[in-house]
Amino acid sequence: MNPVNMSTIGAAKRAPSTLFEKIWDAHVIEQGGADDALLHVDLNFLHEGAFLAFAALRKEGRTVRKPAQHFAVADHYVPTLGRERGIAGVTDPEVRGLIELLADNAAWGGIDHAGIDDPRQGIVHVIGPELGLTQPGLVISCGDSHTSTHGAFGAFAFGVGASQVKQVLATQCLWQRKPKRLRITIDGALAPGVSGKDVILATIAQIGAAGAVGHVIEYAGSAIRAMSMEGRLTVCNMSIEAGARAGMIAPDDTTFDYLHGRAFAPKGMLWDQALAYWRTLRTDEAARFDRELHLDADAFAPMVTWGTNPGQGLPITGRVPDPASASGDARRGIEAALAYMGLQPGTALDGLAVDRVFIGSCTNSRIEDLRSAAAVVRGRRAKVPTFVSPGSTQIKRDAEAEGLDRVFIDAGIEWRASGCSMCVGTNGDLLRAGERSASTSNRNFEGRQGRGARTHLVSPAMAAAAAVTGTLTDVRRLIAGD
Repeated sequence: MNPVNMSTIGAAKRAPSTLFEKIWDAHVIEQGGADDALLHVDLNFLHEGAFLAFAALRKEGRTVRKPAQHFAVADHYVPTLGRERGIAGVTDPEVRGLIELLADNAAWGGIDHAGIDDPRQGIVHVIGPELGLTQPGLVISCGDSHTSTHGAFGAFAFGVGASQVKQVLATQCLWQRKPKRLRITIDGALAPGVSGKDVILATIAQIGAAGAVGHVIEYAGSAIRAMSMEGRLTVCNMSIEAGARAGMIAPDDTTFDYLHGRAFAPKGMLWDQALAYWRTLRTDEAARFDRELHLDADAFAPMVTWGTNPGQGLPITGRVPDPASASGDARRGIEAALAYMGLQPGTALDGLAVDRVFIGSCTNSRIEDLRSAAAVVRGRRAKVPTFVSPGSTQIKRDAEAEGLDRVFIDAGIEWRASGCSMCVGTNGDLLRAGERSASTSNRNFEGRQGRGARTHLVSPAMAAAAAVTGTLTDVRRLIAGD
């Protein structure tokens, strides 16, 4: 499979356009109105939750129109323990049935499938980039809200519902309403201990959990350009948590170096042709956005959420807000969040005790994330139960080759197999009611990690700091040797 959209190479000159507009315009099949268009979908990812779409497709007697432009992976339901036994290690019959059903549907549709025993298996939003499936200029869909992750490569990537998954399987196109454009420019340099996770948590805290509704965000600025692909993937992953339809970053040499030589990346002359096109995927200087926001990277600090949505976050040096400082719906929202989280106004975040720590998810389970956590853990011991779930089987192998697994194990931290794990908890990795976690996942909604579970979102380094101290802790102190 080579999903790169070569038809747009050498396209005619146009009026100054944003990165998003260039990709949108290149994929319009039919205009349905001022803001509606039928788009060609270059690549569609599938996971166990796609069973409803397949069932509807098969019931209607339809087939998969372009199997080579789909890729299936078992990730949401696969267990992180007992994986050496493969499917036999899945003890829940319902979960086992969903994993087997995906394999059956993929085989029926002629779709490449990274199942529970496949060496390519991992979280869909991790292995897409890892395998070189995710490429600049593509329109990418998946029945998962965090599909925005893939926008880090300069793709327009978004989540869809079951009925839309069926449409893409049957037709390889999809009606979409054109979103507005928001550019967030972040200039400056990130301080030690501050990562892409802190950047996106600080951004969402500023604009709010609904601050980008109806928009595609393009991230720009020197701080974004200085980020690795792992950092960019984290930022785009959580764009949906600000209500955005997608997050995007224009591709550059960092992008191209990451992609070169990967399994599904173009090869030979096709690479040269693709690269020529990819270099055109940047916002024109005279292009206009519907909104602009400028942030200073030098002001960012390690972040932690205190409430029940990713917008309820503060620097680790902050204190739990007082509902009396707000009014109306905002006040009621703070009151409800504090009641669920079991927190009192004015409580210092630094030093708040946690019961468990989770390092993983499509947000923060890549090799750079594991290295960051291991650097904090090395030579220390975990004080609370902690486990690490790498984002893919390949990342697990790479981490073990570097000895990162031994760093975690020597610290008393569990080293598990890859999967979505405690981010969503559908595989049985859950907190007990009332337990408080420091988690590198992307959502802290009520019940997300288990009924009554209390989740504080943090970076991998901050999660590691919580593991070895037993509290939410400013990782900068540990980095400094305190």
